[in-house]
Amino acid sequence: MTTSASASSPDPAWAVVRVLRDRNAGLYLAGVVVSGFGTSALWLASGVWVKDLTGSNGLAALCLLAMWAPTLAGPLLGTLADRVRRKPLLIGTNLLLAVLLLTLLGAGSPGRLWLIYTVLFVYGAAGVVQDAAESALVAAAVDRSLLGDFNGLRMTANEGMKLVAPLAGAGLYTAYGGPGVALLDAVTFVLAAGVCTLLRVREDKVVPATGGWWARTAEGTRFLWAHARLRPLVLAAGGTMLCAGLSGALLYAVVDGLGHAPAYAGVLYAVQGAGSVVLGLASGPALRLLGGRRFAAAGIALTACAVAARAVPADPVALACSAASGVGLPCVLIAAMTAVQRETPGSLLGRTAATANTLMFTPNVVGLAAGAVLVELVGYRLLLVVLGAALLVIAGALLQSPASASRTSDRSPSDANPA
Repeated sequence: MTTSASASSPDPAWAVVRVLRDRNAGLYLAGVVVSGFGTSALWLASGVWVKDLTGSNGLAALCLLAMWAPTLAGPLLGTLADRVRRKPLLIGTNLLLAVLLLTLLGAGSPGRLWLIYTVLFVYGAAGVVQDAAESALVAAAVDRSLLGDFNGLRMTANEGMKLVAPLAGAGLYTAYGGPGVALLDAVTFVLAAGVCTLLRVREDKVVPATGGWWARTAEGTRFLWAHARLRPLVLAAGGTMLCAGLSGALLYAVVDGLGHAPAYAGVLYAVQGAGSVVLGLASGPALRLLGGRRFAAAGIALTACAVAARAVPADPVALACSAASGVGLPCVLIAAMTAVQRETPGSLLGRTAATANTLMFTPNVVGLAAGAVLVELVGYRLLLVVLGAALLVIAGALLQSPASASRTSDRSPSDANPA
């Protein structure tokens, strides 16, 4: 299945060394850094671009919706990742996105606004397919014993790019406008495609389709829902992200309560991102120590405390809460995706991973929308306390769900006896 080091080989002490010593894992992380840089830069620049073209905040906000909307079709789009070989699919989608982004070079007038939204929508749909294919390919290309460490470091790479890329994108936009950022993103996808070609992976033969597209899509959903260890983790992640979305919508109210200008939200975002970077480095050892269920529950509980404590109008508390959220929030996402990769048969992994992503991340968008309404109707401090309590309930329910073997099942054979 893979040319990575054997699972029985000694494990280096540090997660970073463990992963980077694996050729496939190191290459894949390089691809995450490259494409993540371009995506984060475009995410910021697209809204600014539309705002400059139209002067409308609402139309600018639609850029984010256009990119997120395809997530709702995750199970359906993920089926494609199980119908073809994943490595060529990733190379092809990267090159397709590179060409697609070049069309934005001609979107310099309000009359071409439709082109920006169309590109962003296709961008989001391709991203859903890529996420499903990547989850399946990583499970084949990266040693099983490295999956927890790898997923943590992938989180670190993504969050690190979110700290750097928006600033670079804003500078590039100021100098060259939206077409300049689109060109940069196109280049990053070409580079990511090149990295994919270097992966050494022997994929399983694609199983011939035996039913219609909808029937094949449902197979991944049924597998996930029937799995006693995966279902509680994925549902807990979805509930956590719903609360996170609600909390995120209250951020500017929190900033206002601290007596700062709205730009102070950038400081809190940066601190939260730094916390996620730290968590990513420690997630592999923590998963081996606690097991997926306890690791996820501990992260949710820490996030609960951080969300509730944001009701205290003090800068040191707000900064500490942002850091704690950055550490706690990704735990359940890392645990759930690692479990999906380890527990799902390869022939179902694309569909199952896409379904899991939809269940985990769509609630975040719903939470953002609901929070935007609630913050106008209810005091934000009361909402934060209620959300903290809800997160504690989710953590408790996850610990109580029946799966007594979850601690050992979240380990690979070599994880049971680390060097």
